[in-house]
Amino acid sequence: MTRSYVPLVTSLSLLWGSSYLFIKVAGRELEPSTMMLLRVTLAAAVLLGVLAWRRELGLVRSAPLGAYVLGLLNSAIPFTLIAWGERHIDSGLAAVANASVPIFAAVLAVRFRPEERPRGQRAVGVVLGLVGVAVLTGAAPGGGWWGVAGVVAVLLASLSYGASALYGQRLVADVRGPVLSTTALIGALVVLLPFGLAQAPGHLPSAKALACVVALALLGTAIAQLIWFRLLRGFGAARSTLVSYLIPATALVYGIVFLHEHVSAGELVGFVLILAGVALGSGAVRVRRRALEAVQSP
Repeated sequence: MTRSYVPLVTSLSLLWGSSYLFIKVAGRELEPSTMMLLRVTLAAAVLLGVLAWRRELGLVRSAPLGAYVLGLLNSAIPFTLIAWGERHIDSGLAAVANASVPIFAAVLAVRFRPEERPRGQRAVGVVLGLVGVAVLTGAAPGGGWWGVAGVVAVLLASLSYGASALYGQRLVADVRGPVLSTTALIGALVVLLPFGLAQAPGHLPSAKALACVVALALLGTAIAQLIWFRLLRGFGAARSTLVSYLIPATALVYGIVFLHEHVSAGELVGFVLILAGVALGSGAVRVRRRALEAVQSP
């Protein structure tokens, strides 16, 4: 199981990193709620087909209500917020802001999972990450207040993802990953349906926009969800959310290469602080106690 961690995390970072590119392109023609409705509908259809092939559709019907509610936190809310945010900021910056997921997961754990409450260097990491979030928001871009709003929208999506990671870790102990992925997407579909239909365009979008939605549904959602819940089941929320280290890097490369985006110095500083906070806050990097005491001394 340990050997599978790196391939799973790497694959997930490449898939989710590309999602920001597809959202940016499709968002030029589709409203966020409509785009995400198409995304979860196609992805749910694919996963239902997989379960039907495995003769496991009965597991979807018998899944607990919480498995469907998870779709609100894991898909409907964050997907739509990120799509809206990318209307005002670059795709790479959106991915950088979304790297704060482990920080928010650690903050939420203080209240909802006291046994995982960050202490010592982990607490320092959470504070450092929150400082990075503040710097990133302040460095928000040339879009002025709309740019700030775009960053805040993605940060709220990160908060939702952090909550879903903690909630999903509890559910995945009793519900198989493919089933949980499917039920979560069905739950998101139900929530997004009225909003997506209300904002649907009066004409057929271009082939490029539709291709991006299909890629987003298949690569960034259906396949990625299967990998995510396998990762969550095998390694827990803390280690699984470390995929946030790699996603911004892949998304920045995609944005620079395909969309000719640029990254400012302030955004890079915020990014470094967030990742440093994630490293300490998750326990992935350990500082010697003597060095930490020196930092904490006035």
